[in-house]
Amino acid sequence: MISSIIWDPNPEIFSIGSFSIRWYGLLFALGFVLSHRVLSYIFRKEGKPESDVDTLTVYMVVATVLGARLGHFLFYDPGQFIRNPLEIIIPPYAGLASHGAAIGIFVALYLYSRRKKDQSYLWIIDRMVIVVALTGCCIRLGNLMNSEIVGKATNLPWGFVFKYNEEFSQVPRHPAQLYEAIYCLLLFGFLFWMWSRKKALTPEGSLGGLFMIILFTLRFLDEFLKENQEDFESDLIAQFGLNMGQILSIPAVLVGIILLVVAYRRQKTLPLKS
Repeated sequence: MISSIIWDPNPEIFSIGSFSIRWYGLLFALGFVLSHRVLSYIFRKEGKPESDVDTLTVYMVVATVLGARLGHFLFYDPGQFIRNPLEIIIPPYAGLASHGAAIGIFVALYLYSRRKKDQSYLWIIDRMVIVVALTGCCIRLGNLMNSEIVGKATNLPWGFVFKYNEEFSQVPRHPAQLYEAIYCLLLFGFLFWMWSRKKALTPEGSLGGLFMIILFTLRFLDEFLKENQEDFESDLIAQFGLNMGQILSIPAVLVGIILLVVAYRRQKTLPLKS
């Protein structure tokens, strides 16, 4: 019987001098490539210009990186943001917060939708969350290859021993990154199926609402299995019983509920689309 899984892949694919290609960067980029293909398919099926997908991809890459970096510093390391704000945009990007990425994406999609009269803000949110879930899966697989964002110690047979993470390499741990990758992939499949059933008849905002509620509820629960990312989170848990990821997930779920309410209220007042 297997008592644990030894996880020791090298985070680097290859290196030349100080330059290296890492699995994390490759999987991060793969997420956007796959998302571009899926989004092109969605736009083609709904009669929207596929050329718009290129513009959207640029918006999404910039919003994801800047939002995630800014979110990391504001939520997890505000002192460093004050000392060296340029670190937000200067590689390597060591520290990305998914809640910050979500905020950045919502802002970017609002700016994009203002330029497109045939693509409302809620309409574009509903299409983008489908591929955001897919990209999230790829990014979490990148975290797994980096042996970072590890889970708490476990005796379960699928516990991972993260050999490349010296701080947490002594005992088997929950592969929290893999859990997130799996439920992001399942969420992608669910949202894509929901869209494929109705397409233009989908109440605008409903897919975005479902995405926020499902993803951040699962994220809230998943945090119970993770080691804290920053030392100050121990104080948060002592005070509130929750870490930073869980605290930030609560308003994200509330945003999802608001989107669902708006979507179905609009469905009752607007004529059906053909």
